[in-house]
Amino acid sequence: MTKEIQKIIFNGSAEKIVTENEFFSILKLVAPGTTFRIALEGVLKLKKGALILIENENTNSLLEGGFRINAKFTPQKLIELAKMDGAITLTKDLKKINYVNVLLTPNSKIKTTETGTRHKAAERTAKQAGTLVIAISERKNEITLYYKNIVYPIVDTGELLRKVNEHIHFLEKQRSLFDHALESLNKSEIKSYFDLPKAIGVLQKGKLIQRIVNNLKKNAIELGDEATLIKIGLKEIILDVEKETDFIIKDYAKVSFEDSKRMIEMLNYSELLSEDKICSALCYENLKVVGKSIGGYRILSKTFLSEEEIDRLIKYAGDLKQILNADENFFINFFLNVETGKNFKSQIDKLKSKI
Repeated sequence: MTKEIQKIIFNGSAEKIVTENEFFSILKLVAPGTTFRIALEGVLKLKKGALILIENENTNSLLEGGFRINAKFTPQKLIELAKMDGAITLTKDLKKINYVNVLLTPNSKIKTTETGTRHKAAERTAKQAGTLVIAISERKNEITLYYKNIVYPIVDTGELLRKVNEHIHFLEKQRSLFDHALESLNKSEIKSYFDLPKAIGVLQKGKLIQRIVNNLKKNAIELGDEATLIKIGLKEIILDVEKETDFIIKDYAKVSFEDSKRMIEMLNYSELLSEDKICSALCYENLKVVGKSIGGYRILSKTFLSEEEIDRLIKYAGDLKQILNADENFFINFFLNVETGKNFKSQIDKLKSKI
């Protein structure tokens, strides 16, 4: 998922952008174990449909009829009130049930992908008011969230857990392949061999892992307390993957790191698996690149140098080959310090022997 999940322009108004954190905060409201989720599932178990709107400053003009009860929110109350026709409105903090038996009257010209009357009203209201509306379908036996321009079906917790565990099993295999490919790339780079296909292979695996983990973070939030072990597992799988792939882009891209990374991030899953697409994002015409040197950002990141110091050293030396083959005096002159120069030379030698 990208930081801007979706954006639309409605009736010439300002763009309605939903950030990743904003959407995650919505998922937290309906996570398993929350009182709100208990209420929604209770309505579903009753085989009743419902339309629930979270009020904001834009919703008053879209409500018609009904009556105000101003009652403290509890799952039991919401479940009972869902037996009535019309929509139920809750205050923004979800602490009170404000109105019941309400008719939602959004602009009928707003585009909707839904077919049922209840779900059309939910999607149009969410878009027009920029708020959260939840539709519960007794016929389809499902709960759907509508937030601004996002439509998101809530998956059964057991089914979601099964899917997430399948993805984690796949990720563990991909992480093993990534580590193996990274080790092979390390050996090539220590020999100062510019191996673009090998670098692209690591990039593909790393970016695939990042994409899947980002999607699973959304699922983990949706699972609430059920996802504690999943979150720990994802942290272990993703550890250092972004750092390694970023440095590969820095070492191999012919254009700026920012431009190349942006082009790679724009690729879909299918394009990400294409060597040619990654090659183009790094600004090469083909995989056969001869005589090019490696900058060395990734290998040098394994030393005690900061990124700023690595950048200065590469500019000072020219490329990784010059750095790996330099003698002690070279580093003493660079650091302007005998002890630091000797220590760094020793670290480079250990790195070469270790890889």
